[in-house]
Amino acid sequence: MELQGTVAIVTGAARGIGRATAVALAQAGARGVAIVDLKEPELAETAELVRGAGAEALPLVADVGSLGALRAMIAEVDATFGRIDVLHNNAGLGEGPPDWPDIAPERTAAIVDINLRGVVLGTQLALPVMKRGGGGAIVHTASGAAYTPVPPQAVYAGTKAGIVQFTKSCIPLHESHGVRVNCVCPGLVETDMVHESGDGDVADWLRPMYDSVELLRPEDIADAVLALVRDDTRVGEALSVDNPG
Repeated sequence: MELQGTVAIVTGAARGIGRATAVALAQAGARGVAIVDLKEPELAETAELVRGAGAEALPLVADVGSLGALRAMIAEVDATFGRIDVLHNNAGLGEGPPDWPDIAPERTAAIVDINLRGVVLGTQLALPVMKRGGGGAIVHTASGAAYTPVPPQAVYAGTKAGIVQFTKSCIPLHESHGVRVNCVCPGLVETDMVHESGDGDVADWLRPMYDSVELLRPEDIADAVLALVRDDTRVGEALSVDNPG
């Protein structure tokens, strides 16, 4: 897919991978980038970066775990730009602290709603608009945790494994809607979420890995997302982005 003149949506765009992807899409020639998050001040910062990179930014404060919010998000992007070419379902939430199974059930529900429900419903709601415009590309942010048991983050790992299987099950959408669905599975990325995994710092269970690998940058994952969007041969792929070394 040629990105020049396209319209994209990036969820979880206030910081980290989402912010990096939104800016990368703008730098690659996107006409408009809708950025979605609940963190309004950081979202405003991302909007300025997107505009500085040459695209029109549409900041939307919304909870992607809510069906109503997702419907409103898709409707507003469609009304503003008249099309959707790219959707990056990136918003995510982790357990700790405390870790599984000591987290509040309300937190568990939020993880499932944002990490998996939001991905599935966001995809479903975007499809008619994307099909009307001739198709497009959807990329979800999964995780290396989809393939490795992570007992302290059991719910997070489970939702990410669900994203991988959902991605592969969406392969027929390429033929029926002209939409390619893929996902990225990052290793350990230097983001705020990592530093929020423990009590104000990196969680004790994560510290040995954190100290022993070279962390990926959000921009590394953004590059992988754009590679999946650009390559029209890639469908139903779960692309691992591993830590160097």
